[in-house]
Amino acid sequence: MSYRKLIAPAFVAAAGIAALVGSLAIADAAKETAPAGQPETKLPPGWTMDDLKACMAAGTPGKMQELLTKDAGEWTGKSTMWMGPEGPPMTSDCTSTVTPIMDGRYIKVEMKGDMPGMGPYHGGGIYGYDNVSKKFVSSWIDNHSTGIMQGEGELSDDGKSITWNSKFNCPLTKKPSVMKEVDTITGADTKKLEMWGDDPKTGKNYKMMSIELTRK
Repeated sequence: MSYRKLIAPAFVAAAGIAALVGSLAIADAAKETAPAGQPETKLPPGWTMDDLKACMAAGTPGKMQELLTKDAGEWTGKSTMWMGPEGPPMTSDCTSTVTPIMDGRYIKVEMKGDMPGMGPYHGGGIYGYDNVSKKFVSSWIDNHSTGIMQGEGELSDDGKSITWNSKFNCPLTKKPSVMKEVDTITGADTKKLEMWGDDPKTGKNYKMMSIELTRK
């Protein structure tokens, strides 16, 4: 089966729901000004107004999306990286650009720098908050891999950090692995990113990277 045939049904279904929600929302807003006797848009069989409201709520940005967009801007950073549990720390400079997209529903993050011993690094990701699952979500790609890392995050009680658990395929074990990342707000224009993962040779969990970022 082709890729196009595989995604077509899901795309059509999503487009249909979006069109329905949009048309019903417009129709609902127009009820007050419509002449008496004007026919109104009807809900599909089996639908209720609560169903419609649930769809609209799922697509409406709120406080959690606003929390992500507060990171908008250009950042400069100092990164420290460890290649293994017993490896020496290696430092380098990096930059990060955060851009709100889709009317503030998501942010696009682009990072550039150097990976000691591996050359220039360029990565990018999309971050959001899923109103349905009540979790932060992300997808990440970079020029040192061909897979797409998928993550879910939880906000701390004090609202200052998000703990991410992201899944990827380890190139050494050829098995799924998990990387933990904690993003912490340390000031109005400063933040810290810390990452932990399992050493593929020993299985020992260790701190892989720490990045201190300052907004320009």
